[in-house]
Amino acid sequence: MSQRPAIGDYPRYGMALENSGRIVGVILTLYAGYKGQQDEEVRCNLSSWSVDAEFRPYAMKLIMPVLRQKNVTFVNISPAPTTLNANKAMGFRPFSNGQVAFLPAIHPTRPSRVLDVRTDPAEMAMLSERDRYILSEHSALGCLSLICVSDGQAFPFVLMPRRIMHGLVPCCQVVYCHSLAELTQWAGALGRLLLRSGILLCVVDAMEPVPGLRGHYFPRKGLKYFKGPKPPAAGDLTFTELVLFGP
Repeated sequence: MSQRPAIGDYPRYGMALENSGRIVGVILTLYAGYKGQQDEEVRCNLSSWSVDAEFRPYAMKLIMPVLRQKNVTFVNISPAPTTLNANKAMGFRPFSNGQVAFLPAIHPTRPSRVLDVRTDPAEMAMLSERDRYILSEHSALGCLSLICVSDGQAFPFVLMPRRIMHGLVPCCQVVYCHSLAELTQWAGALGRLLLRSGILLCVVDAMEPVPGLRGHYFPRKGLKYFKGPKPPAAGDLTFTELVLFGP
């Protein structure tokens, strides 16, 4: 986190609860700013929150000053099952109720090119400033930042290589796309690129089964919540703990 840019006056690491010089509670806050908006959007991934047992009655004093930031959208992408009721009580709402595991290569393809932003393609200029920022930053963080180009249009995607099923099966987690409809449209082209690396499977967060996306929807798998003025789009995990720290 020390290597990430600071976002305004927001804490770089988070907040701590102290008693007589000893830290007894901590909340890790991962702030990110999104460029290219008339009013810059700020999002915060509440990555971890823990308070020593004897100081649990003071836990809300730790988190409430953070949640009072009205212009920030907060996300919790890894809530412990025992905290779900507390999330709801604090006003968090789901932006993913499950996950779709799908085989992108079996989808139909359209005439297109798939470009990796690591090659600095000229087609980056076809994207918005926001998209260029997201793709370049996530490429530097080790993700696959890709552009599908067809008929004079460019569509951005960020995928994160990972392994599931006890580390035995390679796959890609969808970290960013404009919409799940666009993901479905370009799944075939993305899948053929991934096949070159031996990756057959992809996973994307969703509220419900995605029409046209050939796979299986696992309800209540990978629940994710938000609170604030701008709910993340389905499948948007940009600048979260998953990207910064790994699964």
